[in-house]
Amino acid sequence: MTFFPPPFPTSSSLAELCEEIKTIGAYTREVGPWKSGALSKIAAHGGLAGWIQKDDGGTEASEKAIMELLIAVASNCLTTALALTQWVSAVRILSRASQETRIRFLPELAAGQQFTTVGISQLTTSQRHLDSPVLTATQINNKWSLMGRCPWVTGADSVATLVTGAISINSKKTQATPHFFVLETNSSGVKIGPPMELLALTGSRTSSIELEHVSPVAEIASKHESGPQTGGLGTTALAIGSTRASLAILEQESLRRGQLKPIFEELEKEVAVIESMLFQFAEKGIDTQKRNLLRQRANTLVTRTAQAALTASKGAGFVKGHPAEHLIRESMFYLVWSCPQSVTESLLCDFAGLEK
Repeated sequence: MTFFPPPFPTSSSLAELCEEIKTIGAYTREVGPWKSGALSKIAAHGGLAGWIQKDDGGTEASEKAIMELLIAVASNCLTTALALTQWVSAVRILSRASQETRIRFLPELAAGQQFTTVGISQLTTSQRHLDSPVLTATQINNKWSLMGRCPWVTGADSVATLVTGAISINSKKTQATPHFFVLETNSSGVKIGPPMELLALTGSRTSSIELEHVSPVAEIASKHESGPQTGGLGTTALAIGSTRASLAILEQESLRRGQLKPIFEELEKEVAVIESMLFQFAEKGIDTQKRNLLRQRANTLVTRTAQAALTASKGAGFVKGHPAEHLIRESMFYLVWSCPQSVTESLLCDFAGLEK
């Protein structure tokens, strides 16, 4: 049966979606957005289809609308927003595939009939310092075999497929450039580790996946195509969303204590500037240096605002279960998530009080 997605959620429809996500937020943080139904709600509201081209079963939402959705979802449930970004990364790699592969996977993903995730940290920020590739692909008789590990995979035990990248090696065992593949998580040779107990976002069900002679179900990109990059605008959008969640606490506290009002207003001005820049760059494009500078500003702001919300909440905010408590832990996530080296170094210089 052909799926016709509803319009991408904006304004009142986006607010309605976020209210539904917020209602099940505590359950999502415990079991993940796949089991809680949060991702299915996004699909039902047309939120997933916006990332996919019309010819592939999607609705092709504007970049500004996409950023607005990411901010809104993150401000209501960061666990759901993180899972969504990993779905998005997988879909954007899949969009480079052949028409046959796109038709095979993308319409079902747009409809939320099955879910996917991405495992590419071995190609971007994780364990690239090792001498030998963490994940390799060997081609024998026109068939690929994957060996190694995907160190960080969100929703590993909750999705049907994984989009991953491996270093291809020829019969002489020389390294080549990355290839990208789709594999089914229930395939022979796939061993999914238990979800990691994280400082926050344990509901993301992030695990390591071991692959032993795994045959992928599809190849995505040619070996000459460049791999994915870290530090895209989506990560900044999520930081803005988390900032706004902390600001909501600070605003409520300022209604009872007038001395907090200028603190809230100053932080509100700062996030409004970053958000405006994000929308501008989403529509007109941005070079790597400016993108990383914006990411750094957002990362710094999200941690400061979470600390302000905790401070304003006093002792109550330090009790497990208080909104300020989980927001302060979640803000630490931005210090380690998909940070380009320049952003990491800049943050460390800030911590040490050093000139960049």
